[in-house]
Amino acid sequence: MMRSIAEQKVDELGGRLSVLTRQRRDHVKLENLLEDLEGTTGAAQGQVLLRIYRLVFPHAFAEEAVLWPVMRRVLPDGHELTLEVEREHQEVNELVTALETLEEADPARKPVLARLIDVLREDVRDEEDVLLPRLQEKLGRTRLRGLGLAWEVVRRTAPTRAHPVVARRPPGNAVAAVPLSVLDRVRDLVDAAVLRGPGRGAPVLRSVSTHLGGLAHRIEHLPVMRRGEDPSTKSPSD
Repeated sequence: MMRSIAEQKVDELGGRLSVLTRQRRDHVKLENLLEDLEGTTGAAQGQVLLRIYRLVFPHAFAEEAVLWPVMRRVLPDGHELTLEVEREHQEVNELVTALETLEEADPARKPVLARLIDVLREDVRDEEDVLLPRLQEKLGRTRLRGLGLAWEVVRRTAPTRAHPVVARRPPGNAVAAVPLSVLDRVRDLVDAAVLRGPGRGAPVLRSVSTHLGGLAHRIEHLPVMRRGEDPSTKSPSD
């Protein structure tokens, strides 16, 4: 019987360099951030959400670019398994995109935020209890460590914002990586400066962030960014 990677020791996962260990480490960080998010409002909530985005989106991007293609090659039901998680990733993208349009006083914001938290936790459970143990059954320690290195390299250079239009699979997501990562990371710095305090420059910084977001929006809508996607991951309105 497969054991969840949440229940295994680091050595069982292939060592500290294994992709399984790296995945679980990020999942623990995410749960801590979700707990920090509880009861927050205003700028404090915005700061925690920004940290969640900077953790979640590069993590998911690296999975889709590095791990899931391997899973589709080594498992007979790899397509179905990864497709379900890709749908969860897509829902996270759509929820965050919706959340960013809602003011704190908007009554629609609370249920969107609650659903986002639920989906993030569901995604962790699906990965730790099902997908990653299945991958563990097929790959040895050396391969898990090699995947860990590749996953880490991609994670450190991946986009950090929601991009619901971009394909969840190569080659679309690979093409999107560089331009969207640069724009997202600059925008992260700008938004972090705004959240630290109002200041005289806050209106200018907000305008810069809006323009960066608009540019990213135009780039992600280029047709090439959808190449490779499974249409079932998208909502009917996309």
